[in-house]
Amino acid sequence: MRQKIVAGNWKMNKNLSEAKELIKEIKKEVKTGLEENTRVIIAPSFVNLHNAVKKTKKSAIEVAAQNMHQSKNGAFTGEISADMLTGLGVGIIILGHSERREYFGETDELLAQKVAAALENELEVIFCFGELLEDRKSENHFTIVENQLKKALFHLKAEDFKHIILAYEPVWAIGTGETASPEQAQEMHAFVRELFTKAYGAETADAISILYGGSVKPANAKEIFSKPDVDGGLIGGAALKAEDFAAIVKSI
Repeated sequence: MRQKIVAGNWKMNKNLSEAKELIKEIKKEVKTGLEENTRVIIAPSFVNLHNAVKKTKKSAIEVAAQNMHQSKNGAFTGEISADMLTGLGVGIIILGHSERREYFGETDELLAQKVAAALENELEVIFCFGELLEDRKSENHFTIVENQLKKALFHLKAEDFKHIILAYEPVWAIGTGETASPEQAQEMHAFVRELFTKAYGAETADAISILYGGSVKPANAKEIFSKPDVDGGLIGGAALKAEDFAAIVKSI
């Protein structure tokens, strides 16, 4: 059975006191009622990771980082290594988010290196991918997604995908208020699962959790999550409000 996952990406939001309060509220909201095989993940900024790991111990909440450098160490001012993250007790990393691709120039080739470094350090990876609005309008979205996945992930062995969570995020639906319809989400998720079936076999493909990310809210979460190949969500804005985030978790 595939894991159901709701992950909240806090992006560059919340100072230390705000992060402490949000974690406290989320813990209250999601303390009970989680379905079996359901995971709840939060991804605060780097400066809040140590506190988040400490505050979520003995709770149902796991902590992820939002990014990392591909090198083990070195003269990379301002960067964070996989070893630094695991040293804090962080076990999950988000890689390939559309904002990293757009604003920081991260390529599929670079992401392949980051994924390899994460797995070498026993970090679980939430790998993001998705098309721009112009790709969708030109009906090129399947090709774009296929290329992103093949270039960044298809160098891996089948057993590596036990440590990979996929997150489809149509870029045109991130922070815009626009959302892919449940049917559009299902169509892409099914396409992605078929790609993995062809490359790695049905057993591997059927075990990979594929999340949807793109303006998920309490009002639309249940319908989106009801689709057979949608295994949860990577949540942005709604993850910054405990009540909204908890409502999405309870929709899974």
